[in-house]
Amino acid sequence: MIQVIQVNRPAELQQIFAIREEVFVKEQNVRKEDEYDEFEPTSRHFLALHDGTPCGTARWRTTSKGIKLERFAVLAAFRGKGVGQALVQAVLDDVFSQQPEPIESVYLNAQVTAMPLYAKFGFKPVGPMFEECGIQHYKMVLPGSSFPS
Repeated sequence: MIQVIQVNRPAELQQIFAIREEVFVKEQNVRKEDEYDEFEPTSRHFLALHDGTPCGTARWRTTSKGIKLERFAVLAAFRGKGVGQALVQAVLDDVFSQQPEPIESVYLNAQVTAMPLYAKFGFKPVGPMFEECGIQHYKMVLPGSSFPS
């Protein structure tokens, strides 16, 4: 069973950071100083549990351009089991339940390999491919929301 919870306690955040370090820093060779940023305290963080085992994470935050979904990571042993889909659904549910006003834009920077996951939820690529931390990405936006240039 997959459960996704919104977290903010230090012990839970440490689990999130450990998953992100395993996926981004160790597996994808992202520099540790590039993985953590000043937005950690102002983001809403989510932890995915598979049969009670922490295995995935994501966050969202408000930016000047809308709502940005980011830092989706699933441990290798749990990929292909629906964890990523559960995370995207939980984050979107939270975004839309927390916003009293219409949302200008819901967007993310998707690694090319993860684009099919986000496309299942209606995200569409916009603009050219770009590199972030040595990994190819596309900006993806939910239809009905626009991305200001």
